[in-house]
Amino acid sequence: MDKIILVCDGASWHKSKSLEVPRNIRLVFLPPATPEMNPIEQVWKEIRKCGFKNEIFSTLDNVVERLCITIVSLSKETIKSITLREWILSSC
Repeated sequence: MDKIILVCDGASWHKSKSLEVPRNIRLVFLPPATPEMNPIEQVWKEIRKCGFKNEIFSTLDNVVERLCITIVSLSKETIKSITLREWILSSC
């Protein structure tokens, strides 16, 4: 079974007492007001850098298409290099 580390911000629904977290998932909570620590923010930054450079799209479908192409083009190594942090490794 895969082990999953799920990084969460301080949203109340992430800390609900009724939330049942499977045994293979570990929730790691970010300190308040630290979006730079959230790995997904680094992924979005890379997506903007690679696929959305000062461009105007004529339709939402064109945006979605570009987003899909850009996400697929990100290699596993790229994702790992921009998101892997010591504090994440120590959470394992």
